[in-house]
Amino acid sequence: MEQRPLVSEYGSVDPAPPSEDSRIQHLRNVLLNENEKMFERMRCVFKLRNIRTPQSCLTLCQAFDSESALLRHELAYVLGQMQMDEALPKLIHVLQDTSEHVMVRHEAAEALGAIGNSTAIPVLEKFIHDEAIEVRESCEVALDLLDWVRKSTIAETN
Repeated sequence: MEQRPLVSEYGSVDPAPPSEDSRIQHLRNVLLNENEKMFERMRCVFKLRNIRTPQSCLTLCQAFDSESALLRHELAYVLGQMQMDEALPKLIHVLQDTSEHVMVRHEAAEALGAIGNSTAIPVLEKFIHDEAIEVRESCEVALDLLDWVRKSTIAETN
């Protein structure tokens, strides 16, 4: 029988298994090294996500300087999964950067919705009319998610 990739604790099948190394400095060094294989860099992304501390979150945010749009897209995705407020400033910056690849901006918008912090609403509203349809639709989805979370919270307290 063939071996299949495992489902992560976040319910996703990741494109690479998490690194076995838990040392954040080591993971950071590999992640930020443009000469490392993408597979190894991705392994660091998923390990840092799974560590889920403010330090691991901020380490992931540092990697947005990477040359790879694919990696930057994956960073935004996992930051949304982590749902940590520490990622908000970087994700807002990425969404606002109109020179950033549309795939990365779209994922940053969705991550802002997934984090569930209402401080993201003004920036999402600003880009709901973006030139790129992927960004517009992602901002719309993120705003609807934030609205749904707000309404669910109100219903739970009543």
